[in-house]
Amino acid sequence: MFFRIFSSAFSYIIIKMFKIREKKANKIKESAFYRPLRVFFIILGFYLAVVFLKVPLNLSGEIMDIAYKAFIIISVIAFARGLAQSFTEKSALYQIIKEKINPSVEDSMFDFVLKIIRGIIYVIAGFIVITVLGINLNGLVAGLGIGGVIVTLAAQDTAKNLFGGLVIFLDKPFAVGDWVQLETFEGIVEDITFRSTRVRTFENSLVNIPNAIVSNASIINWSKMEKRRYRTNLCIELDTPLEKLENFKTRVENMLQEREGIFDDSILVKFDNITDNGLNVLVSSYTDSVDYASYLSEREDINYRIMKILQEEKIQLAYNTNTVHLKN
Repeated sequence: MFFRIFSSAFSYIIIKMFKIREKKANKIKESAFYRPLRVFFIILGFYLAVVFLKVPLNLSGEIMDIAYKAFIIISVIAFARGLAQSFTEKSALYQIIKEKINPSVEDSMFDFVLKIIRGIIYVIAGFIVITVLGINLNGLVAGLGIGGVIVTLAAQDTAKNLFGGLVIFLDKPFAVGDWVQLETFEGIVEDITFRSTRVRTFENSLVNIPNAIVSNASIINWSKMEKRRYRTNLCIELDTPLEKLENFKTRVENMLQEREGIFDDSILVKFDNITDNGLNVLVSSYTDSVDYASYLSEREDINYRIMKILQEEKIQLAYNTNTVHLKN
């Protein structure tokens, strides 16, 4: 009862020793080790009670051994949980580690590494628990060796996906929230896990793509675009006077230069080819309208203005024609 009553106070004091500058009690209680320490002190109280009552209750050595192992196992699990919770995005250690390693690392990729660290912590805790229980690890390893081939074959895809996830983390082709296009799917990345990458398609369906496939696929990350290209080819009638053609080119180029969203150094308006049907004029430029909706609006407005210049200059667009000569 003593340890149960004062477990919160003991936990608070210990964490306060490591967070001397922290003045808010709520922040200290939100520490990852606060709850595990409370559990530890409560279990410690039970174990000490059993030790003191050994003689009065005439407890056997087997019961004392069970009590000791239970105390160690629960303590290991509690501290493993506290340590694992220290490597989450909500912990103070999260920002400290990120700033020390690389502040520019995407949160999704950093979370992926933290998941691996948490997994390693729980695996180590599991081995400690097995050791405390007295299970022969040599026999366990031998048993794993017998079924090793089966496990290896069954886990091939899992291993590929795990290494694929590591490749995604190291190469950083995209992050959560990016608009990506793979060979088959296109959409917004919602999550990157050990096994797969989740993509929300534009049909609002959720696709889980194995990381092994993602790491080997050609990926277009549309979110990384700094600008989009506008490009069109205009085929003008062959009999158009060259003066009109030159005037049309000048007006289109001036129109593009006057637009705020167009990069001036990217503007190209050139009479680039003579075809059987007409005179080809290439119009090309880059716009800062990156997202698809605004890009379509920008493209539409440019098309309207080009058509207006054509009408004002009384220039006709050519179309495919065939002249058939009939011979009597």
